[in-house]
Amino acid sequence: MQPEPSAVPRHRTVEAPAGRLHLVEQGSGPLVLLVHGFPESWYSWRHQLPALASAGYRAVAIDVRGYGRSSRPAETDAYRMLDLVADNVAVVRALGEESAVIVGHDWGSNIASASALLHPEAFTAVALLSVPYAPPGGPRPTDVFSRIGGPEQEFYVSYFQEPGRAEAEIEPDVRGWLAGFYAALSADTMPAPNDPDPHFVARDGGWLRDRFPTEALPAWLSEDDLDVYTGEFERTGITGALNRYRTMDRDWEDLAPYRGAPVEQPSLFIGGTLDASTTWMSDAIDAYPTTLPGLTASHLLDGCGHWIQQERPDEVNRLLTDWLAALQG
Repeated sequence: MQPEPSAVPRHRTVEAPAGRLHLVEQGSGPLVLLVHGFPESWYSWRHQLPALASAGYRAVAIDVRGYGRSSRPAETDAYRMLDLVADNVAVVRALGEESAVIVGHDWGSNIASASALLHPEAFTAVALLSVPYAPPGGPRPTDVFSRIGGPEQEFYVSYFQEPGRAEAEIEPDVRGWLAGFYAALSADTMPAPNDPDPHFVARDGGWLRDRFPTEALPAWLSEDDLDVYTGEFERTGITGALNRYRTMDRDWEDLAPYRGAPVEQPSLFIGGTLDASTTWMSDAIDAYPTTLPGLTASHLLDGCGHWIQQERPDEVNRLLTDWLAALQG
């Protein structure tokens, strides 16, 4: 017996300010837009697409501009947050919808919250995975990141911000670098607390990968999964993905009118207790009564690392579908 057409993932491209955006959709019903982070692709939502479709939703996972089969503008400035938000609005419209629930992980969490903040008419609810919401504002980002780490080591964000520098490390061995990066932030393979922190690079000319684990892949990542990610970045290069880090000061300027602004829509947060994003940004989580007044629930999954929807797909799927069902009333 053939599966119902709505149960089969469908690849397509749509027109957007980026040029074209590749997406994968599955199911029918209310639209749920899934936005990935670094260094991933639509494939990071492979466990959520069928679960959301089975629950009665039209699940759509995009390749963010610069990634996968989506367009990769040459200008660094083309990766600013305002443009990524415009891409998301264009996807909703191209799919013939007026609005969507938006769900983001890692950088996708920031993109999702900015989309909800700037276009509440298009994004009626927002779920944030791994990276908490922090309203626009504060000091200039490059000033903040340059002070993290001290005289002997440099924070990875600053390292990524210098054009060409991380490319020289990553692109000669994309597969090995990705395997190490994924392992470094996964609960079952991350370095021990007393080992050198993989979020930093030595200032004496070292590489970020010098601190990555190399013994085994994390349990959530098969060789075939790694092949998918590797194939995409070997084909596209890594610059489009890294350009997200290189426009943070521009975002700070662009979003100045929204300084301190809360996201008012119904929201959900899911993080991992072993993820540096949730420990470093614990103050942002504590501020949710003010910054996310529509928050329905905040969950920290015990013993989970950064790649939350891949490390704990069943739990994340249950939390998402329960939340979505509650939104439908």
